[in-house]
Amino acid sequence: MEKKTIWDLDRVDVETFRRQEKLPVAVVLDNVRSLNNIGSIFRTADGFAIDRVVLCGISACPPSPEIHKTALGAEDSVKWQYYESTLDAVEALRAEGFIICCLEQVTGSIELQDFKPQRDGKYVIVAGHEVQGVDQKVVDAADHCLEIPQHGTKHSLNVAVSTAIAIWHFYLNLR
Repeated sequence: MEKKTIWDLDRVDVETFRRQEKLPVAVVLDNVRSLNNIGSIFRTADGFAIDRVVLCGISACPPSPEIHKTALGAEDSVKWQYYESTLDAVEALRAEGFIICCLEQVTGSIELQDFKPQRDGKYVIVAGHEVQGVDQKVVDAADHCLEIPQHGTKHSLNVAVSTAIAIWHFYLNLR
């Protein structure tokens, strides 16, 4: 096997990307503090052509050298918005017809692999602060809480990793 070159990958340019059909998924970042995590989520959002990234609270916004370090330009291709309040962001997306799904460990959560998004639906994945998780008011406003099963000694995954796993799950079910 030979590694593919950048030309073999046949990627689109930013303008073509912006016009192409998107996966009907938005990611809302609830007070994510690490700019490296934010950049990584932008890069995953670009890779799976999701609808948008919504940055809330203390989550930093582009342009930022620290975000760019891990986004590698995806912050320029992926549509993004900023809301001071995560709850306001979630309610605005609900008004657009999105179903709100928090990535959080709560009583009554659905294990991610058991959640089957409908092909005609539009979904929000809310990912939370690296230590405190998703704010309880946002959890209360969610339609679903999705949990990634864990079997090790740590109680959670990195926010960028868990968001990427969730985006992959929606990609597999909606494409």
